[in-house]
Amino acid sequence: MKNTNKEVEFNFIRERVFRVDKREIINLAVIAHVDAGKSTLVDAFLNQSGVFRENEDVVDCIMDSNDLERERGITIYSKNCAIEHNGVKINIVDTPGHADFSSEVERVIKAVDSAILIVDATEGPMPQTRFVLKKSLEKGIKPIVFINKIDKNNQRAEEVHDEIIDLFIELSADDEQLEFPVIYGIAVEGKAFFELDHESENLDPLFETIIESVDSYLDLDDEPLQMQVYDLAYDDYLGRMGIGRVYKGTIKDGQQVEVYKRDGSTKKGKITKLSVYEGLKQNAVEETHSGEIVSIAGLPDISIGETVCEVGKVDPLPMIEIAEPTLAMYFLVNDSPFAGLEGDYLTTRHLKARLERELEVNVGLRVEKAENTEAFKVSGRGELHLSILLENMRREGYEVSVSKPEVLMKEINGKKHEPIEKVMVELPEKYSGTVINKLNQRKGIMHSMMPEGDYVHLEYLVPTRGLIGFRSEFINDTSGEGTLIRSFEKYEPFKGEVPKRKNGVLISNQQGTAMGYALSNLEARGEMFIEPGTKVYEGMIIGLNSRENDLTVNACKNKKLTNVRASGSDDSINLAPAKKFTLEQALEFIEDDELVEITPDAIRLRKKTLNEKMRLRNNK
Repeated sequence: MKNTNKEVEFNFIRERVFRVDKREIINLAVIAHVDAGKSTLVDAFLNQSGVFRENEDVVDCIMDSNDLERERGITIYSKNCAIEHNGVKINIVDTPGHADFSSEVERVIKAVDSAILIVDATEGPMPQTRFVLKKSLEKGIKPIVFINKIDKNNQRAEEVHDEIIDLFIELSADDEQLEFPVIYGIAVEGKAFFELDHESENLDPLFETIIESVDSYLDLDDEPLQMQVYDLAYDDYLGRMGIGRVYKGTIKDGQQVEVYKRDGSTKKGKITKLSVYEGLKQNAVEETHSGEIVSIAGLPDISIGETVCEVGKVDPLPMIEIAEPTLAMYFLVNDSPFAGLEGDYLTTRHLKARLERELEVNVGLRVEKAENTEAFKVSGRGELHLSILLENMRREGYEVSVSKPEVLMKEINGKKHEPIEKVMVELPEKYSGTVINKLNQRKGIMHSMMPEGDYVHLEYLVPTRGLIGFRSEFINDTSGEGTLIRSFEKYEPFKGEVPKRKNGVLISNQQGTAMGYALSNLEARGEMFIEPGTKVYEGMIIGLNSRENDLTVNACKNKKLTNVRASGSDDSINLAPAKKFTLEQALEFIEDDELVEITPDAIRLRKKTLNEKMRLRNNK
């Protein structure tokens, strides 16, 4: 009897895990700029669709499962979930809002039937809004507009609605796309409204709009299999997994398939695991139908844009173009005197293996072995894109040194072109003159300047080179009251040289422990980056010089002790707070002859050549 019960239990689990019913499917992307409320709206979708148990403890922004996403409050990686409403399964893809991860949005758009475009009722459309909307319209998608945060005191939802219409027109939306449905809402409270003056206690108006305005996917189960991969995942046991949409036919667990590769060749393989999304989980299934978003394992070299077909019936979909990187930096083995004291992975072999693993899922990244050195040239979409990789590596126990970011140029019609970014700045009017002057010096071209009360709204086109290191200056120049948003716009002919950092640095001349007495005397020379008690080494950057030249100093010198005491001379030392760098700020700060040393416990700035005599010899 006991064995029978076990068999019944096993069969129940088998049916629950491996059976999937055929039903109407809508695939939906959630797109917006940073902090418009994408992840908050997805939380509300999940809460109101019965995904969680009544007693389940649910955190905010549950889709932002990565530690860095939670700390920074932004979505970095596209993620999938699924909900059900009135018998219709809705696959939802939560996309990043930051411009550095725009390539993720481009890929997702092709795999969905519609998109919810979220716009802040106060801020209105931002540069990233323009980018993601343009991609949606080009793919023929008719978005649903969700104007969020209408509970704010300074909300201007009606004006924002007009601005969105203007943006649609500017982006050449067709007549059908211009008839987009508009829903107003408060995502954090899980409320949606057909009109501003309507009452509602839930998201039903948004659910109804989705089901009414978006057609369920056609039943193409009888056609030969056609599935295209738009995202990748990695599992230590299953290896690389492809996430994509089944456009035609059905796909089965254990099925033999033929993959149309990026280079035009085909390769046969076998599906070893097939999963679909139910709520936040991936459930293994035996078979899925056309229209579904699935995850497949068993094809170790599957890549973005490749089409999975039936053997002998290859019918490839147009390849998904992967956005080219715009910024590169060199990753080197950490060779400072403190190497190996804080991290576990130190060698070139460790670094190579980690970067290769990142390439399994991060398709916006490029890694090349640098000539004649042990360094790797790593290229990405921007400083944030690369700094996220570095931050993850240091948390995993890696030690690495990285060089100053450099912009990747393109040759178009025999001429050198560089990436140009659209910059939107909002700042108090009293600071506008300084910021305008600096953007002009950095080869920026002003497109508009609009006063808004005591604030000024600026729009610029600036070379990416000119923006490296600008953000920290901008924060200082506006006393932290300004906001700066940037996004890639286009390539234009090379604009000429841009100004570099004007000040030199203070460099430690020996290894030891920084003393308060020494730092007190050095404060007159510039701004300090370290505090008393900090371990330093020769060649480590410990401060910013008040002049243009670099200055080698002794931060370890202590006061000589005698038996003689003078009134007032032995009072406690009062030092100004040391400037602390985040990883992005450190990457922006350094110059060509400097490196950022990144370990699990510290971010240090240093010269490439640590010895002062060798530095002077190299500079001659």
